[in-house]
Amino acid sequence: MNSGKGGDMICDRLWINANLATCAAAAPGLARIERGAIACREGKIIWCGPQRDLPATLTAPEIIDCEGRWITPGLIDPHTHLIFAGDRSDEFARRLAGVPYADIARGGGGILASMRATRAASLSRLHADAAHRLAAWRVEGVTTIEIKSGYGLDQTTELAILRTARALNDATMRVRTTYLGAHALPPEHDRATYLDLIRTTMIPMIARDHLADAVDGFCESIAFTPAEIAEIFEAARSHGLPVKLHADQLSNGGGAALAARFAALSADHLEYAAPEGLAAMAAAGTVAVVLPGAYYVLREPVAPDIAAMRHAGCAIAIGTDCNPGTSPIMSLRLCAHMACVLFGLTLDEAWRGITINAASALGLAAETGSLETGKSCDLAIWSVADPAEILAWIGPAPLHQRILKGNDA
Repeated sequence: MNSGKGGDMICDRLWINANLATCAAAAPGLARIERGAIACREGKIIWCGPQRDLPATLTAPEIIDCEGRWITPGLIDPHTHLIFAGDRSDEFARRLAGVPYADIARGGGGILASMRATRAASLSRLHADAAHRLAAWRVEGVTTIEIKSGYGLDQTTELAILRTARALNDATMRVRTTYLGAHALPPEHDRATYLDLIRTTMIPMIARDHLADAVDGFCESIAFTPAEIAEIFEAARSHGLPVKLHADQLSNGGGAALAARFAALSADHLEYAAPEGLAAMAAAGTVAVVLPGAYYVLREPVAPDIAAMRHAGCAIAIGTDCNPGTSPIMSLRLCAHMACVLFGLTLDEAWRGITINAASALGLAAETGSLETGKSCDLAIWSVADPAEILAWIGPAPLHQRILKGNDA
């Protein structure tokens, strides 16, 4: 706490008469505080607790009366493919007619269809479209989002996607970027040549220019093998980049265990993950990110084993997996709702899944994801009687205000 003359505790802004769902890292559930207050200075929370315990010496030039509204941490989406061009609604019609996603992908659709459209798009178009999409997350109280590359699959376009994602990081949204070169095999390369490009050219360049916060891969029968992903992860580790993994979505390929082996920030999807793989993830501190949007759109027959995740002690996060083909969804609230209805998460688990656990999945748990002293003052202020309403309802968000680093966003 900074002090002024006479020992006064000085903050920039003070929110009072609020109910708080702190989602504190070391506490269970929402860690609620009724009639609470939050003080921030220079973008950081310097006090959070029951209003009756506010220090008498605390002074603030701006005091905001929340009139009994609820304050939660700003929401966090830990998994999106937000930057792309083109439309894949034709695949939706084909899947409704019974064509499996794997068959569409092997026939040159899926990721490769988005690759062709994205390569053909201008940088200005990619930026404008992504910026327009981001508005959907802002109105739902999201203050942090992850954006992956993976629809370029060549040096020029992958770098353009990552630079575009970096440019979207501003005063209204914290953006974390992930390099997903190992998303699919581009048609101009054989496997060995492309893997070599990722390991020896792309990862060193991306690390040097600070274009990505992590490296991801798609470990699946229609994408890359565990051995191939391991080579990529070794290269990432040698350049100081943490890793994430698309794991065990369509089959049990050992992705969860592979993610644990490299102490990945997260392993995502996990419909077919084995209990021993989930146990290894928990031991490694790897977050399990469930993606109910893709499960729903693909009408997958197997859901992630939430009971095994709980038994193992996995931290569970929730993402939209927003992409033009298998999860054309731009609502983190909807995905949290679906995680409860389709996967059986409790409301408390869902809330932690889009706040503190999502922050952990991005390596940001020390910075954001909960209302705790020392963390970024990232807030979502809601006009509801209880946080359950926010996830129970489908439709417009009851958001009153969004705060990023202490400022209106």
